Amino acid sequence: MSEAPIHPALREVIERLAPLQRAPGSPGEAQAAEWLARRLQEAGCEARVEPAEYHDGYARPIGALAAVSTLGALIALNRRGRLAGGLLAGLAGAAIADDVANTRRVVRRHLTRSRPTQNVVAITGDRDAERTLVVLAHHDAATTGVIFDPRFQAWLAHEFPGLVERLDTSFPLWWLVLAGPGAVGLGSALRSRALVALGAAIGAVTTATMANIHASPVVPGANDNLSAVSVLVALAERLRDQPIRGLRVMLVSCGAEEVIQGGINSFARAHFPTLPQDRTWFLALDTVGSPILAMCEGEGPVIMEDYYDRRFRDLIARVADRSGAPLRRGMRARNSTDAVIPSHARYPTALLVSIDRHKALSNYHLPSDTPENICYRTVAHALHVTEAVARELATNPWL
Repeated sequence: MSEAPIHPALREVIERLAPLQRAPGSPGEAQAAEWLARRLQEAGCEARVEPAEYHDGYARPIGALAAVSTLGALIALNRRGRLAGGLLAGLAGAAIADDVANTRRVVRRHLTRSRPTQNVVAITGDRDAERTLVVLAHHDAATTGVIFDPRFQAWLAHEFPGLVERLDTSFPLWWLVLAGPGAVGLGSALRSRALVALGAAIGAVTTATMANIHASPVVPGANDNLSAVSVLVALAERLRDQPIRGLRVMLVSCGAEEVIQGGINSFARAHFPTLPQDRTWFLALDTVGSPILAMCEGEGPVIMEDYYDRRFRDLIARVADRSGAPLRRGMRARNSTDAVIPSHARYPTALLVSIDRHKALSNYHLPSDTPENICYRTVAHALHVTEAVARELATNPWL
């Protein structure tokens, strides 16, 4: 594709919202939602802020569960407490897996309070069309923490470039968390004090890590995820200036994504019943301001799952190739995004992200995630691909 000028809305949105402290459920997050809704109205959309809720997390409940696992290990080190300690650690591990994998979340729903957040929902395109493309982003920002220091990954890429080049699936950090209660449970079953002690050490480190994340400051979140929010506004203006027929486009920015999918669950309860699975597609955008635009094939903190309906991802790849937009395929993430919720509900789902030369998200959960460190050319590519997909679905329905 010929390099067109950067759409002015991309810089405007990122630079306007990055100074706001947008922790999940915070006044700054609410202020960002109100501003975004007004800006989308100016871009020709029917836009509103919808109240949503989420259960507080993720660092506090997971850190507490890791502490429970550590307590189980200490109990299991005593021969008479081996069974009870192993069972306690095993239950804590199961609860952690349940939480990070976006399944029932029993502990979080019952032991943490529900808090308010906001989703921004806008409608553009052909508003009476039977088919709908939902473009997803999120406007809250994450806290930082020692665990997000990128130097180890940079060292690994420098020392073992062939290994990093061959691996298109990110490192399973949550497996390390689950290794603590797993080692305690296995050590209790095998009567191995060494394994139980290892599990205690991992649990203690996990507890300290989660406490550090909980106590750390909120980052500006320019790349993660104002880069995607800016695409929503620019896309609205593009569809206002060059309308499409045959496809309704919902532009959705959720709150509280950084607590492992907060506001998206409220959106699902409110809107999934009116969105037929055979006439709705979800395209999620998350952290699209790194140098290389990529499409994730799936995600899974515990078990890797490809997004529902590969045909939609194939369509996006064809559209991107035809338009000349660079798009890398084959990536899979071991963290989680809002895309997992519609995918679990069996909607055709895809996720656009971006990576640097080390296959990392630039400035991920770091104080350096500021507007001046955004690769705006990649954000423009994400806008181009998203618009091209919308126009393809509007003119050439493939189902």
